[in-house]
Amino acid sequence: MPHPKQPKPAASKAATDLDFRAKLWAAADALRNNMDAAEYKHVVLGLIFLKYISDAFEEQHAKLVAEKASGADPEDPDEYRAQNIFWVPPEARWTHLKAQARQATIGRLVDDAMAGIERDNPVLKNVLPKEYARPALDKERLGQLIDLLSNIKVGDEASRAKDVLGRVYEYFLSQFAGAEGKKGGEFYTPRCVVKLLVEMIEPYRGRVYDPCCGSSGMFVQSVEFIRAHANGNGNGSKKKADVSIYGQESNYTTWRLAKMNLAIRGIDGQIAHGDTFHSDRHADLRADFILANPPFNVSDWRGELLQGDKRWKYGAPPAGNANFAWVQHIVHHLAPAGVAGFVLANGSMSSSQSGEGEIRKNLIEADLVDCMVALPGQLFFSTQIPACLWFLARDRKNGKFRDRRGEVLFLDARKLGRMTDRTHRELTDEDIARIAKTYHAWRGEKDAGKYEDIAGFSKSAPLEEVRKHGHVLTPGRYVGAEKQADDGEPFDAKMKRLVAQLREQQAEGAKLDAAIVANLKELGFGE
Repeated sequence: MPHPKQPKPAASKAATDLDFRAKLWAAADALRNNMDAAEYKHVVLGLIFLKYISDAFEEQHAKLVAEKASGADPEDPDEYRAQNIFWVPPEARWTHLKAQARQATIGRLVDDAMAGIERDNPVLKNVLPKEYARPALDKERLGQLIDLLSNIKVGDEASRAKDVLGRVYEYFLSQFAGAEGKKGGEFYTPRCVVKLLVEMIEPYRGRVYDPCCGSSGMFVQSVEFIRAHANGNGNGSKKKADVSIYGQESNYTTWRLAKMNLAIRGIDGQIAHGDTFHSDRHADLRADFILANPPFNVSDWRGELLQGDKRWKYGAPPAGNANFAWVQHIVHHLAPAGVAGFVLANGSMSSSQSGEGEIRKNLIEADLVDCMVALPGQLFFSTQIPACLWFLARDRKNGKFRDRRGEVLFLDARKLGRMTDRTHRELTDEDIARIAKTYHAWRGEKDAGKYEDIAGFSKSAPLEEVRKHGHVLTPGRYVGAEKQADDGEPFDAKMKRLVAQLREQQAEGAKLDAAIVANLKELGFGE
């Protein structure tokens, strides 16, 4: 009797995920041919978006077909809108496109599909790309990409829960940045960092703003945040959310993807297109919560054209680095009791170049800095620049929490996280809970427990101590060294044991050296 086949060991989730993204990228890059990467980016991601909403539609369509006996109508758009799923007209359904993928007219068919979806879902008007019939796009390769996508689920319920679209986009953006020769510029924020920011400042009611929202990652990557603030899909839902979302993005193709991402998740947001510094589209907004991951160390932000800007209350940011322009833009847009959490390069905590140290000093002396978090390395996909989190509060005696004026909380999380593969690290849910709970206890939240300094991890430092450190905000300067566990072995006994161990190792090393010399002599390489 033959033995049953043993199942193959499952590949690690990270390896499988990376293999899937790499395979998809290789096919998409082959399709690019001679098209400019910046232009082509939206073509590919638009097609993935179409697959995403098609997966969700087809999954719901199958359920409705099974329920026809109970009165369900698979061709009634309201059946989908009631479930926060986009209605996909017949000409836009993936099965139709897949059947025509090898035809010379596939480019026009995809354009028609995009137009049909925009027509039947007004929230997507002027957002979807309709550039697939262009002569520069190889129709045979477009068909091949459709075939490849047909075998990959990105929009069914299971994939939505794992944010497959976000993972694909994150990887693609990294690869496109490499193709464009500017690694580390425009990229996704790792979902663990987004979750940490959200858990820290708890933006569950009020006006939420991201001045450099990219593809809306701050709004869509936290499952808890999205579930708490869904506002229908713009197709007639009357459900109201507790937050109002405002964002701005300077890159047009990324702005369109931001609109798509919010629309998919049923989030109603005011996402503007334009340069945040030079054309602030939410100039009068004063936000209750600001979440942001500005591009690090941007040198070409044309700061010299904004001398004397009203946002530079704490000092003119250097024209060669936009870090403190972002910080002051964020402060400018905070409501009287507003709170902000954002990512910056580590240099922002200690730099004194071109007046940055003076700006940081003025922010600290204005009692705006609430908490600083040093992050572990290797969290980001497309930049190796070490990063930190800043948390600012406009009014640190607002009655909601305890009076924190004259204090700053420092958290050193550099040793936290786990490696997901050889080059990438992520913060675990336990890490995020530990950091957030420490912050909540420190600022006096109800039921958060009592705060205590922990050597090597957390320190509540008075303003006077920060002044002694020259207004440098690097947590490692304040938290000290982690306490080492006492193993109970007396010092004298330990030293005798260690010295004896050293002598044994030295003797063994001498034997090995002698053996190597003898072997070399046998080979004719002796002295």
